[in-house]
Amino acid sequence: MDDPSAARLFDRVFVCMKCHAKLRTDADKVRAGKAKCRKCGYSGLRAKKRLRKGKGK
Repeated sequence: MDDPSAARLFDRVFVCMKCHAKLRTDADKVRAGKAKCRKCGYSGLRAKKRLRKGKGK
């Protein structure tokens, strides 16, 4: 995957661990617990996973 598309897909993108909604925010806010899911309000977020080429579904 080239740089611009990888940045758009994965840079500062986090996923809610409760409802799986995606949102774009700073990693510092996520670590501090200040970022919340806009869909359900849950503050447990994880970084979006990057699938390796040839691996995954």
